[in-house]
Amino acid sequence: MMTRIRGQRDFGIGVIYLALGLAGFIISRNYSFGTAGRMGPGYFPTIISSLLMLFGVITVARGVFREGTPIGAINWKGIFLVTLSVCAFGYLLERTGVVLALLALILISATASERFRLEIRAIAGLVALIVFCTVVFAEGLGLPMPILGEWFRN
Repeated sequence: MMTRIRGQRDFGIGVIYLALGLAGFIISRNYSFGTAGRMGPGYFPTIISSLLMLFGVITVARGVFREGTPIGAINWKGIFLVTLSVCAFGYLLERTGVVLALLALILISATASERFRLEIRAIAGLVALIVFCTVVFAEGLGLPMPILGEWFRN
């Protein structure tokens, strides 16, 4: 007997959660796990991947047992722009520094929304987010992200 999928969106996103969680779990197995008191490099990815797979199972079950909306048109523009923004961030981080890389990430990904307008509130939020991320990640946590990249050093 074949099971009918009642909620296509829930089922589809659940499968994506399961696939990403499984990939992360498999990749994290190459790193030492450690303990809760002394976490190894594989601890956090393993926990997050496991939670993602759990959410995937729950979401797939919701798609099978609960009525939901069908999958509509795929937003290819949004997928392309968000992917491009992440790639631009990765490319620009060492070259221009975290500030300009974040600027590119935020502006490119924001244009994926049809409702995005570059107004004073959006600019204030952009500046606040860049300052917050720079202070927390580059300065506070000491992540190896240069404030200004190699293009601005002599």
